[in-house]
Amino acid sequence: MPNPSVFLLTVNGQIEGANFPDYDSLYCKYCYVYGHDWAPTTGLEEGITQITSKSTQSHRLIWNFPLEITFKSTNPSGWPQLVVSVYGPDVFGNDVVRGYGATHIPFTPGQHTRTIPMFVPEPTWRLQKFTGWLLGRRPEYTDPKVVAQGEGREVTRVRSQGFVTVSFHIMTKDMKKMGYDAGPSSPSAVQSEAQSYVK
Repeated sequence: MPNPSVFLLTVNGQIEGANFPDYDSLYCKYCYVYGHDWAPTTGLEEGITQITSKSTQSHRLIWNFPLEITFKSTNPSGWPQLVVSVYGPDVFGNDVVRGYGATHIPFTPGQHTRTIPMFVPEPTWRLQKFTGWLLGRRPEYTDPKVVAQGEGREVTRVRSQGFVTVSFHIMTKDMKKMGYDAGPSSPSAVQSEAQSYVK
């Protein structure tokens, strides 16, 4: 049997929900950012959830929006990241960004849950903040994918605001055949690895 020329990464899961104490009636957009050697083979690269509101029993926003995509690549450089942007109405009814966040797709096969801290860009001057509030125009990125890239982010002023929870079920194919170790393959290996860190 010939050696494979690519490996596959299959991502299934869901954007479970969010915790934004000060806001309600929010929706989420998502997209993936990945390196030059990566290409999606099946599934959706971007999407948008329904609008959800907090229930009287819980102060969490629940979307349970499905994620399903498969990537192929020749090397792990540029491993995919999930970028999420949360939007909702301001006091004037305009849709404004309530948070940006990103997380790498987990590297190891199996079930994973990630809580993504969210942030929003802040105006640099008080006058900008006031006129932005008055006109209903808040600072936001023209392309949310910038959140997953480091270039230019060091000069952006941001404020932390809320969390989004995402669950993943990860499957890989042919990574070991191409010489990449995707992590421990048995529970005993995980236990011995954990014990070596304790010593």
